Amino acid sequence: MSKRHKVFLSYHHENDEKYKILFEKMFGNVYISKAVELGDIDPYLNTETIRRKIRDEFLRDSTVTVVLVGSETWKRKHVDWEISSSIRDTQYNPRSGLLGIILPTHLDYHREKYDPYTIPPRLYDNIKCDYAKIYDWTNNSNYIQEWIHEAFKRKDQINPNNAQTLFKNNRSGNRWQ
Repeated sequence: MSKRHKVFLSYHHENDEKYKILFEKMFGNVYISKAVELGDIDPYLNTETIRRKIRDEFLRDSTVTVVLVGSETWKRKHVDWEISSSIRDTQYNPRSGLLGIILPTHLDYHREKYDPYTIPPRLYDNIKCDYAKIYDWTNNSNYIQEWIHEAFKRKDQINPNNAQTLFKNNRSGNRWQ
């Protein structure tokens, strides 16, 4: 069995909390969970303070970020900020590996192809440059463990793409482009 990685879960809290809980329950034996819970960060803090808290308090010792991709995850500014902070390599926070898991609530779940404009844009940029991979939800803990470990290995082999401007607000619509 390979090493248990510290995994930060990024997801749309309002829509996909049940999948985050299910993920932790089903796969908690193959990774160590790191996630922001509802109420952990005061939403009325200024943007820079929120980003710093995410980076310094929640991502600091994680090694892989898993984005649980539901139907509206791409719209969420906090998901964008979490991905951006995860793939930055700083003195105090080395970058994390990155992967996405399409949830059964997403329109493209179990389709041959997914619409790239219905997943978080920064995740898509990193799939395009091979820094990240995206998979469909599975109940198989061996797959989850393998995906997490592969993301961990890629973080030192491929440079991520963090060029997009950070979201200022949550987005709306059916797709981001």
